[in-house]
Amino acid sequence: MVETGAREALTEKIADMEARMADPHFWEDKDRAQELLKEYNDLKQNLRDLNPYDKGNAVLTIFAGAGGDDAEDFAAMLFNMYERYVARKKWSIRTLHENENDHGGYRNITAEIKGVGVYGTLKNESGVHRLVRISPFNAKKLRHTSFVMVEIIPEFTRVEDVEIPEGDISIEYAKSSGPGGQNVNKRETAVRIVHNATGLSVHCESERSQAQNREKALAILRGKLYRRLEDERVAKVENMYISKTTDAEWGNQIRSYVLHPYKMVKDHRTEVETHDVDAVLKEGELDEFISAEQTL
Repeated sequence: MVETGAREALTEKIADMEARMADPHFWEDKDRAQELLKEYNDLKQNLRDLNPYDKGNAVLTIFAGAGGDDAEDFAAMLFNMYERYVARKKWSIRTLHENENDHGGYRNITAEIKGVGVYGTLKNESGVHRLVRISPFNAKKLRHTSFVMVEIIPEFTRVEDVEIPEGDISIEYAKSSGPGGQNVNKRETAVRIVHNATGLSVHCESERSQAQNREKALAILRGKLYRRLEDERVAKVENMYISKTTDAEWGNQIRSYVLHPYKMVKDHRTEVETHDVDAVLKEGELDEFISAEQTL
């Protein structure tokens, strides 16, 4: 596709300019450096404009990692944070699937977010988030570290971008526990689809029929594969490709939320930080973090 070739050419130019900017002599000619910096920012914007999904909706999934009840509670805290952020942006959010524990935490939860520019705004929120606090689930009141994975993928609208042969997937059906399953006479409307080659899986139970849940799950799976292919393509061009294994992903935190012994939220990629933890976690004040992410 022409669009794919254009993205690759832009990514190569950006990688080349980043290498030049890393040269210790780059700022010796300040006027030339400013010209190159403007060109670099223009290229980054052009690359963002080429992504057909940046202006559309997104699917958010939050997975609890190491930390047991604490991690699942942290997953619920992050979901609340994004709900508040979505409300501030006047977008809408709808839960597609949730796996809740007995304490109101989530082992995992998936929701679709609708609005103008949702994916382009939120896509860099994907990654590992880390919480440090005194555990409310530990009688000894010990400090505890929890990890949660956030995944943002585009709502898929162009089937031709990622085609999935029927033989490449496994499909399971179960009784739905969500809103779509309340009036279905216990029929198996919930759908779980696994992409055999990558192990990527999607669970959807928000719709009223098995066919609708299957269609929604396939669309989400296409979004997951599209995101993975885009990440790997960009990383290869920049000569920074690392196989996307679970261990690698969980080993690299993008943001930390510290509640003890001090209060701070810090993004490790942009160095943006704030001590107003409640504003971030409880009110969804993410604008400063997300604005900085746009320059990544």
